[in-house]
Amino acid sequence: MTAKGTFDTAGWSPQPAFHDRDGVTLGLVTLGKTWHGDLAGTSTVTMLMATTPVEESRSYVALEHIEATLDGRTGTFAVQHDATSDRGEQTLRIRVVADSGTGELAGIRGEMTIAIGPDGGHSYTFDYTL
Repeated sequence: MTAKGTFDTAGWSPQPAFHDRDGVTLGLVTLGKTWHGDLAGTSTVTMLMATTPVEESRSYVALEHIEATLDGRTGTFAVQHDATSDRGEQTLRIRVVADSGTGELAGIRGEMTIAIGPDGGHSYTFDYTL
């Protein structure tokens, strides 16, 4: 099955960097999201980020807990993000954490892609099985 929609972010809360040497910074950020469309609800993201002296080269890994309704089913699940920008060439993989689904979303599996529009808006496509 495929779910599509948009999401908004809020509450970008960076912590002080825990490593900052020779232009490489490692830090922790938390933020919230509100999901719209086929996946409707909220989530909390905890993200580890690495930045480098080259502005277009950076990386993040994150865990996100989503509480939502998906295809009329309500529950929660977690996803793992793995993102890299190598001099502007970007890769992103977002996967459901196996066996993290609860309620009517128990057993969920899948992967999500995110697109950022010219206006900065975020949209998602979520291919999943239940």
